[in-house]
Amino acid sequence: MKSGFQHKTIFAVLLAAITLQAISCNRQNMKIATLPYPETRMDDVKEDYHGTIVADPYRWLEDDNSEETAAWVKAQNEVTFDYLSQIPYREKVKQRITELTDYPKDGLPTKHGDWYYSYRNDGLQNQSVLYRSRTADGQDPEVFIDPNTLSTDGTVALGATTFSKDGKYMAYSVSSAGSDWVQIKVRDTETGEDLPDLIKWVKFSGGSWDADSKGFYYSRYDEPQDGTALSGKNEYQKVYYHRLGDDQSRDELIYMDSRHPLRYFHGGQSDDGKYIFVSSSEGTSGSEILYRETANSKAPFKVLLPGFDYDYGVVYCKDDIAYVYTNEDAPNYKLITVNLKEGRSSAKTLIAEKEHTLEGVSDVGGNLFAFYLEDAMNTVYQYDMDGNLIRKVELPDIGSVGGFRGKEEATETFYAVSSFTSPSTIYSYDIKEGTSTLLKKPEVKFDPAQYTTEQVFFTSKDGQKVPMFIVHRKDMKKDGSNPLHLYGYGGFNISMTPGFSPNTMMFLEQGGIYVMVNLRGGGEYGENWHRAGMLENKQNVFDDFISAAEYLIDNKYTSKEKLAISGGSNGGLLVGACMTQRPDLFAVAIPQVGVLDMLRYHRFTVGWGWAVEYGSADNADQFDYIYKYSPLHNIREGVCYPATMITTGDHDDRVVPAHSFKFAAALQAAQGCDNPTLIRIETDAGHGAGKPTSKRIEESADIYSFIFWNTGTKVKF
Repeated sequence: MKSGFQHKTIFAVLLAAITLQAISCNRQNMKIATLPYPETRMDDVKEDYHGTIVADPYRWLEDDNSEETAAWVKAQNEVTFDYLSQIPYREKVKQRITELTDYPKDGLPTKHGDWYYSYRNDGLQNQSVLYRSRTADGQDPEVFIDPNTLSTDGTVALGATTFSKDGKYMAYSVSSAGSDWVQIKVRDTETGEDLPDLIKWVKFSGGSWDADSKGFYYSRYDEPQDGTALSGKNEYQKVYYHRLGDDQSRDELIYMDSRHPLRYFHGGQSDDGKYIFVSSSEGTSGSEILYRETANSKAPFKVLLPGFDYDYGVVYCKDDIAYVYTNEDAPNYKLITVNLKEGRSSAKTLIAEKEHTLEGVSDVGGNLFAFYLEDAMNTVYQYDMDGNLIRKVELPDIGSVGGFRGKEEATETFYAVSSFTSPSTIYSYDIKEGTSTLLKKPEVKFDPAQYTTEQVFFTSKDGQKVPMFIVHRKDMKKDGSNPLHLYGYGGFNISMTPGFSPNTMMFLEQGGIYVMVNLRGGGEYGENWHRAGMLENKQNVFDDFISAAEYLIDNKYTSKEKLAISGGSNGGLLVGACMTQRPDLFAVAIPQVGVLDMLRYHRFTVGWGWAVEYGSADNADQFDYIYKYSPLHNIREGVCYPATMITTGDHDDRVVPAHSFKFAAALQAAQGCDNPTLIRIETDAGHGAGKPTSKRIEESADIYSFIFWNTGTKVKF
């Protein structure tokens, strides 16, 4: 029999537990008081688009240099971070994401000279470090370049790294604060020291070495006028050749086109150095290949494969034969050869189009490796240089595959496999024997056996079958109560395939469901799938995403009160369009670095290059369908929009932050209910590339805390 004292003690403990539980529940359900949104000035700005007058009251926010814009950004961030600070478990979300991120991450080794080079991040380093070792497995590594030493806050990042053919030099690009602008430097691999060579005002280009290792080709723009570097329109990209030891002012102009300012140009030599190729494109799809003999520097370039109806990419070229990856008369892509002495008429199919999409082809060790997508998962086939099938590569796991690159004389190559619940695992591959050997497998801080991935096909609005991946705990119950994060992209021929994210794992641990949809507009099923979601067909992408949400609700994976959507860049457009078309369907919307003003996107930096995908408001016919879905122009006053947090970076010079600024201002003015409408503006950050680990963790923690709170999720930390 318990004494009275014992009884009172137990009662007090139970009472305290009940009280704590009640406090916890109250904190979970308490109302966050949002600070008043900053007053955003509205100007009487209007523009006539082919007879349609469109108001643009927030155009002043396009000026990224004005003090008024800077003050607006500061005020908006104060509101956003005050809101986020009131979410009681925000710090615990950040801690768990940090723990899940803190594991060694290894990149694929590549051999140059006597060294194997590979990236490695010990866990939480802001930027991955480039190491080198005498062995493929990275024994006794030494640091070759550590970008973490280039800035105090990790905002300087390495971009493209290319080695000279003899392995004596490495050209590497460096970007600051997430900008697309890079500088190219050169490092001597023997001494580990940088040469004086410095190349400025480069964008979307690295150094492409010549066959003699004496210099490299690169593409650049003219130096922008003061104050326009992050938003000014980029025109007249030119191809130059830089000889080692020369000042940039002495670099040889290889190619320019004064008649077409809105084209991209990239140059490089054939593998044997006999020819120079220039690849030209008017946007993100469709290209043209030009060429001339290197020795005949005064001769004009000739058209090998004309633009711009199809995509062409030179995979390999030697002894006058170019191997070209293309979708010409092959929506699922194929590999052809062209004799440069005879021209286009000599084109022959080497690897024919198949049922599944040929995602790419690489050459290594005198072999070709063809990557196929079968329902958004990779398979790889090995061919000889005459196009004869050697074998299907036996992969150790199902998921996304990268690698199979190297030099012509290589006997081994390397590849990585990743999935939603498994980070990249590195394997070496014996090219002759066709056998794989595990090289590096990361150790993670969760149990992958508790989770499963399923692929389902749903029916979109027009009857099209569309696939999506659904990732969740194995003990998940389909009762409509699960928080669900729906992610998509749907554009630019880009395929969405399985990939690992510590942020997603944290969400899954809390009972969440992660879903990635393979929307039309992507490349999962070839060019026909791409074209079904571009230009006048862009609405198909939004219909697919909306249909995916409806399927998930109808099949009790979640409910509209528990459904969050997100996407970045073109995916930000996706989220913006869907939340304005179906605001009733989603609890939370996270448009990230999104293209949200579809009438003016082409007037900034390289936005003009997306017109082949979207169309342009300058064209009367295209304006009509663009205007119908442009997120900024379809916000309606008094409508209850989902809880929204827009994210962007102040140095985003690809999708300029004005898109997000104007969308946030319009949404705050129109919001018809008390759902929060926030914008999170990262400082010293761009479109996403090179963002430090610390900033990625902080942003992810804020996004998922916002999702948890606004879906009423009971988090368990």
